[in-house]
Amino acid sequence: MAQEMIEGINPTRMELLKLKDKEKLAVEGHSLLKEKRNALIMEFFNILERVKGSRKNVEKQLAEAYKDLATAQITMGDMAVRKASLAVKESVEVDIDSRSIMGVVVPVIESKTTKTRTMVERGYGFVDTSVKLDEAAKKFEESIKLIIELGEIEKTILLLAKEIESTKRRVNALEHIIIPRIENTVKYIDMRLEEMERENFVRLKMIKKTMEME
Repeated sequence: MAQEMIEGINPTRMELLKLKDKEKLAVEGHSLLKEKRNALIMEFFNILERVKGSRKNVEKQLAEAYKDLATAQITMGDMAVRKASLAVKESVEVDIDSRSIMGVVVPVIESKTTKTRTMVERGYGFVDTSVKLDEAAKKFEESIKLIIELGEIEKTILLLAKEIESTKRRVNALEHIIIPRIENTVKYIDMRLEEMERENFVRLKMIKKTMEME
């Protein structure tokens, strides 16, 4: 199998110097990209552990909230629970910012709901409601905070995974295509320059010999 080279390159010393500079930059870039890829992979797996824990927390909190809600429905009746839910005021506000992980911009989402609300703040009162309904409401509010956190982490995971894949492709392209082509072209030009020097030497020798015979 023929070694691939860069096409359209003239075998001159000037081109050889340019190619050697390109080879140096490509090797340095390859090294930096490998470091970036490894750092991103490490960060990816660190955050992946957080995702697993965050999902478990969300599932556990929601399961407890739905359990309390079911108990409230049995105690109060489904219609009363629906009536109380219609009175609940919306309270979820979030701030969305960003930060950089190895050049990857990822979201930072912060919920403005920092304290547990009372029944009055939610929009329903003590009349015709049960303690279990209030407990269910608290747990659903806490679940929302956890879901927001989980959303931030999962989006970060997706963005890191995309950047890792992109960086891997660039590393592979440099390692298996670009750098080998430059190296092969450098070797070819070196070989051609040596051949040209030998040809010139032989030509000069023949000219000298011809002049001496005249």
